[in-house]
Amino acid sequence: MTINFSRRQFILFGSAAFGTSLLLKACSSNQTMTPTATTTGGAEGFKIAIALPGIITDKAWNQSGYEGINLAKQKLGAEIAYVEKVAQADQTEILTDFARKGYNLIFAHGGQFDAAIEQVAPQFPNTFFVGVNGNLNKENIASLRIDHLQASYLCGIIGASVTKSNKLAYIAGEKFPATEGELRGFELGAKSVKPNIQITSTFTGDWNDVAKAREATLALISSGADVIYQWLDNASAAVLQTAGEKAVYAFGNTNDQLDVAPKAVLTSAVKRLDLAIAYIAELAKQKQLKGEIYTIGLERPDILFLGKFGAMVPEAVKQKVLNAKQEIVDKKINF
Repeated sequence: MTINFSRRQFILFGSAAFGTSLLLKACSSNQTMTPTATTTGGAEGFKIAIALPGIITDKAWNQSGYEGINLAKQKLGAEIAYVEKVAQADQTEILTDFARKGYNLIFAHGGQFDAAIEQVAPQFPNTFFVGVNGNLNKENIASLRIDHLQASYLCGIIGASVTKSNKLAYIAGEKFPATEGELRGFELGAKSVKPNIQITSTFTGDWNDVAKAREATLALISSGADVIYQWLDNASAAVLQTAGEKAVYAFGNTNDQLDVAPKAVLTSAVKRLDLAIAYIAELAKQKQLKGEIYTIGLERPDILFLGKFGAMVPEAVKQKVLNAKQEIVDKKINF
């Protein structure tokens, strides 16, 4: 069973017991409830939930999280539920309600959930909380990280190799350890090619606001940046398309986004969070999940890799990047 609670409905039902009466009430309140195949015997009773800051159709961060718990459902026969568009003010209540409803494993999809996890988790010692991009590890708290710095280092090499202005830029929704790490990797990669290159960063304050993303992109281009690395959700396409309109280059993120703006996208830092989330869910189901920070990098090429290269990337640059990738995997390049 997949349950989609709207934020308003979820909070409304939060204080009720999670039993037949609640399910009947939920069904009568137009909640989306999708039946699944019969659960396997080993996974019977295993329940996974995810709180998402954005929409599940953003073709980026939030969609990857949603696809992750669906993959876990397919692999493990688990019952899943999700809430999308969770505002900062509602994070604690959403996580608390999931725990009260008996979910064994709760994903909070973004580093901005860390404070809420830290507040809620001690109250529910039998529930495991996982912060995706988080920075916490305690008895019933784990963090799942993609090594954004490794992928952005490779993109930095490409950016520095094709820029004409020697000015690169980075755009993200919020400033926290994951985005700071990604920015740092981009800088290190670029400066490994051109030590004096300039990198400007900006944070829009909103992962999904298309107007803010376009405005920030135009401002960076006006300042001379001709290569832009972005990490946004629903607003990512605005950056890529604006770059294409202004004849500058950009990088896709999370998904392979070459098709969004073929004339602008050099490559994409592809992060298969669906596979990573399903992996963590399997550990939890087998009771092997620990209160640790799980970091997945280029050593898992099924999870973290570069997408298709744009036609404008020279073969020599491609080869240089592939060599650097192997050196990172072989630990010849360390951060």
